[in-house]
Order: sequence, then structure tokens, then C-alpha cells
Amino acid sequence: MAGTRGFGVDIGGSGIKGCVVDLQAGSLVGERVRTNTPQPSTPDAIADVVAKTVEQFDWHGPVGVTLPTVVKHGKALSAANISKKWIGTDAHALFAERLGRQPNEIVVLNDADAAGMAEIRYGSDIDRSGVVVLLTFGTGIGSAVFLDGELVPNTEFGHLEVDGHDAETKAAASVKEEHDLSWEEWAKRVTRYLRRLEDLIWPDLIIAGGGVSKKADKWLPLLDVRTKVVAAELRNDAGIVGAAVAADIGVQH
Repeated sequence: MAGTRGFGVDIGGSGIKGCVVDLQAGSLVGERVRTNTPQPSTPDAIADVVAKTVEQFDWHGPVGVTLPTVVKHGKALSAANISKKWIGTDAHALFAERLGRQPNEIVVLNDADAAGMAEIRYGSDIDRSGVVVLLTFGTGIGSAVFLDGELVPNTEFGHLEVDGHDAETKAAASVKEEHDLSWEEWAKRVTRYLRRLEDLIWPDLIIAGGGVSKKADKWLPLLDVRTKVVAAELRNDAGIVGAAVAADIGVQH
């Protein structure tokens, strides 16, 4: 790796988190800073929060930033759980300008892709060959797909149609909270979603991430699927870590 420390900012529908990252250990250095995602979550409003987050750490190196959007060549091409004004925004240029960085010091990527990169690099030593899918269960459902450790960027499997509905509107972690579902009730929804995903891409391993992964023991055993499902090792910090890794190695999709 180019450096021993990096910085990542993970933008979600409900919160924006940032921290310095130990790139050798794949862990946060100190306490992360979390700010509620501004409403409306426009590009300018979110860029202001990202700038303030980085400033709190007095960090002057490269910065990786995740977005809950498809990101190609630095541009946001979709908007899941954030303002539709992001669609078509040159996020790379926006963050470079707002953070006072050179273009090669900013990397912007999909949030689930970043979390997946962190899990593949720093997760447990379980066999991760073949097709591996990381799913982040949060405000929505993000996905990252890897083939023998190589990322296939910008998959949107959280938006699969399942029983006539967008999957994340039925099986995201936010839905469990909103409808006060029991773990058993929610696990049935997640099972239905995972079975649909299994029939389409036949993964060898599924990694369950997002904040709800902290309580994996309460719902993973309830799933009824054929694929091995494990909890994300980095839990809800994976996006921050993956963003820092992407910035360090210069990944830009």
C-alpha cells in the first residue's frame, strides 16, 4: 500500500460517518464522527458535512467518499435514499473543490462496493473464492459482487423485484424498524429476497453487512437459504475503511 493511514467518509441515507483508517489493520484510528444526513440531502448540503467531517480530524491526505448511488467516472448516476439532485452530479469534482484537494486525492465510489472491498481485504479467513456477494442492510439494501476477489462495480441487487416489489422496500433494516417487525418476521423477508438473488447469480458466499450485522446472531440462524451467509467482520465501519482503501490505491469507477 502507498500509505499506512487513510481517510474514509461513508455517506448513507440517515448518517454521514468519517474517520482516519489504519490501512494495515483495516481498523478505525480513534472515534469516528457521525452526523445525521441533512434533509434535503442535496449535493451541496452533503458536501458541506463531508468537509466539516474531514476538518475535524485535521487530515490533509487523500480522501475516499462513498455514495449510495451508482458512480461511474466520478459521476453519480442514480440516487437511492438521497436527493434526486445527485443524479448527473460530478461528485468527484464537487468533493475535490469542497475539500480543497487535487483530483488525484479524491476517490468517490458506491457505498456497498467500498464495504465489500474492506471485507474482502480485511475480513475473516473464510474462503472467498468464486462469486461473493456483500449486502448492506440499512436504510436500503446495497450490494457488492466479487469474482475471485475482483470487484464487479455498481451492482444494484438491492433493487431486485421480488413478488412485485423493490426488494429493499420489503427487506431493508429500516423496514424492520419502521414496521416493528420481529427478527423472525424480518428474516422471512430477507430469506425471500436472498432466494431470488440465489436463483439469478448462484453465489458461493453471502456476507451480511450494515448496522444490523452487529446483531447477526439474532437473525442469520433464521435464514433458510442454500448459500452460506456470514456476518460482515467490520460491521458498520466497512464503508469508511473501504473508502480509505480506495483512496489509497486510487480506485475510481
